[in-house]
Amino acid sequence: MTEPLVLGIESTCDETGVALVRGRTLLADVTASSMDEHARYGGIVPEVASRAHLEALRPTITQALAAAEVTLADVDAIAVASGPGLVGSLTVGTAGAKALALGLGLPLYGVNHVVGHAAVDELVHGAFPERFLALVVSGGHSSLLLVNDIATDVVELGQTLDDAAGEAFDKVGRLLGLPYPGGPHVDRLAKEGDPRAIAFPRGLSKGRELARHPYDFSFSGLKTAVARYIEGRTDAGEEWSKADVAASFSEAVADVLVTKTLRACAEHDVSTLVIGGGFSANSRLRELAAQRCEEAGVEVRIPPIRYCTDNGAMIAALGSALVRAGVAPSPLDLAVDSSMSLSLVAVPAHA
Repeated sequence: MTEPLVLGIESTCDETGVALVRGRTLLADVTASSMDEHARYGGIVPEVASRAHLEALRPTITQALAAAEVTLADVDAIAVASGPGLVGSLTVGTAGAKALALGLGLPLYGVNHVVGHAAVDELVHGAFPERFLALVVSGGHSSLLLVNDIATDVVELGQTLDDAAGEAFDKVGRLLGLPYPGGPHVDRLAKEGDPRAIAFPRGLSKGRELARHPYDFSFSGLKTAVARYIEGRTDAGEEWSKADVAASFSEAVADVLVTKTLRACAEHDVSTLVIGGGFSANSRLRELAAQRCEEAGVEVRIPPIRYCTDNGAMIAALGSALVRAGVAPSPLDLAVDSSMSLSLVAVPAHA
C-alpha cells in the first residue's frame, strides 16, 4: 500500500517553504526567501515578512507540486507550522493551509516548527532510534529536547534564557562591522583566528548556575563580554584582531552547546544526538560535536546545510510522522501560537 503524501508549509519567519513527503521520502522542497528585503534594516521586519509570504505562498506551492510531478488531487494530508514564530508570518501560512484542507477535504496538522527541525533528519538519515536527544539551534531558538517519539512524546529539557545562539552571532557580527545576517560572516572570519586568544565566558556552566540550569543556555553575557572587549581595546588605542574575537566567541558558543548536550545524553542514557536548526550550519559546532560525540560514544546526526534553515521539508516530515503514528488531525479552526510549547508536537484535535 502506498504511503500517504503530505504537503508541508513553513512560514514562521522570512522563508516561505513548501515540500511534499511520502513516508520518509522527500519528493520536492521549494523555498522562497525574503532575506534580501530585510538585510537593509539589519534584522527581520515582521510586516515585510508577512507580505512576502502572502506573495510567495501560491507560486511556491505550484513549483513544489510541479517538482514532485503530482497535483493537489494526489495529496493526502496538509501540515503547516503553527508556532512558534512571528504571528503575521504564521497566520499567512496557516490560512493557506486551512484553505487547502477545507477545499480538498483533507486532514490538517498544525505542527511545531522547532520539532520540525529535528524531524527533517529522518528524510536524510532514515528512521529515528527509539529515543534520542535533539539540539535545535537557530536565530530564535536554542533548545534541548528529549525525544521518546517524534510524533507523540517530546520533552523540553532546556532552552535559551535570553539570546539564542544564532541571535548572539548576528549581534556580534554587528559589533564586528559585518553584514547582516552575521552568523555566516562570523563563522568564516573565525576560521582565520585563534579560538584560544581570548577567554570569553561560558554562561550557566559553573557552580550554582549550572546546578539550577543544567540544560539551559545563556549567550547574552557572552555577547556583552565581546562588546566590552572591543570597547576596552578601542578606547585604550590597543590593536585587536577581529578574527581572534570571532574565533574565541565561536569557540565559547560551541563549547557550551556541546558540553551541556553531552551531559544530557549521559544523564538520560541516550546514545543518539540529532542537531538541527539554522545555526547547526556553523562549522565549529559541527566539528566540535563530531569530535566530542565520537569520544563519548554518541552517534551524531546533522542534516545537510540545505535542511538546516527553515524549509517546507521539515514540516512535511513531521506531518508524515504524525500521519504514520495515527495521530488525530488538528481542528480547522486552529490558532497560531507564537510561543508554542516545545513539548507540543502538534495542535491537538478538539476534545
